[in-house]
Amino acid sequence: MKFKVSPFMWVSFSMIVGVMGTALISPLYALYKETWQLQASDVSLIYVIYMGGALCSLLFLGRLPDRAGFRRVMQVGLALALLGTVISMLAWNMVSLCVGRVIVGVASSMLTTSATLGLAQLSRPGHMQRVAMMTGFLLAFGFGLGPLVGGIMGQWAPYPLVTTYIPTLVLGCIGLYALARLGLPATAQAATHPALQLRDVLPKLTWPASSDSFAFVLTSALPFLAFGVFGLYASMSPLFLDKLVPWHGPVVSGTAIAVILLTSACVQILAGNMATHWCGFTGLLSLAVSNGLLMLNLWVGSAWLFALGVALTAIGHGMSMLSGMGMINRIATPTNRSGLLSTYLVIGYIGSMLPMMAIGWIADHWGMNAAVSIFCSFVVILATTVAVLFFKHPRMRTAAH
Repeated sequence: MKFKVSPFMWVSFSMIVGVMGTALISPLYALYKETWQLQASDVSLIYVIYMGGALCSLLFLGRLPDRAGFRRVMQVGLALALLGTVISMLAWNMVSLCVGRVIVGVASSMLTTSATLGLAQLSRPGHMQRVAMMTGFLLAFGFGLGPLVGGIMGQWAPYPLVTTYIPTLVLGCIGLYALARLGLPATAQAATHPALQLRDVLPKLTWPASSDSFAFVLTSALPFLAFGVFGLYASMSPLFLDKLVPWHGPVVSGTAIAVILLTSACVQILAGNMATHWCGFTGLLSLAVSNGLLMLNLWVGSAWLFALGVALTAIGHGMSMLSGMGMINRIATPTNRSGLLSTYLVIGYIGSMLPMMAIGWIADHWGMNAAVSIFCSFVVILATTVAVLFFKHPRMRTAAH
């Protein structure tokens, strides 16, 4: 029996469920900290380990969908996501939770790369721009749905460190069964390739020509800052939000994270026709101002300032990612496009990992206020500097030399 729902819809569903499960834990970090008496650096390590798993999967397994077919890789990725979720649900200490998170991180990249290929293959020719936009929206929706569900369950469900994972397990099993039963058109069937070779799993990182080197540095600063600022909310916000707003609990941080991701997706759609240099400039300044407001709000404690900061973070994230991908397409050539994109994403992942480790270490020694203030000061200075340089650079204004 084949499903009557289109394969495109089931692939979209499976991708949303898979990435939803990876982001589910963010609002629960404060609960884990309280239950297991963790330090801030422990929480940052749990987040960084997840990101490390996603980064390794991107580097070493990113080309598997081209070789093995998108459905097979999606099935493996979704199965790994379910395994990591079960381990996270049954975790009894930080080590066991880290094991589950690194598996979920690996699964996350496998799902995003394979589902992106699958949606492209299942679409009609000539609709690639629409598919790219739809893929970005679905990813943002899935990643945003995760912390929203996690926040609601973490706030009101009994035994939240266990029951919060149940929706992902149920929906993930449905997605896994649906993928196995899909009837794919011939254009989406896995092609026959020679046996997997070492070069197929080795990282492929490249750097542009010297004439575009500085433009690429400025472009790579966009995901570095956007990933880093979002990482602060995704990992550390449950530990300091009670100082910013009068409301408390996982639902507050979960909603804030979801709003950033979903609004970012909408911003990318609305700003699609904006000039690249203006888009990058506005996005970077939005990140700078949002971090300035966050630092101020540590002392003021205003819900209005918090809401404005979250909105500016979402705008900055969306415009930075949009202009960054636009510049990658502008700088890249057919021979180095995949390697350049990998380098760009690796820099973004590093921006989400190293600062979070630094914040955790500083918070352990000098307190969370000091850690967040130092991070925000760094973002304000770097984002403002890069914004001016990005706006003035001639490569950001012209598509050709």
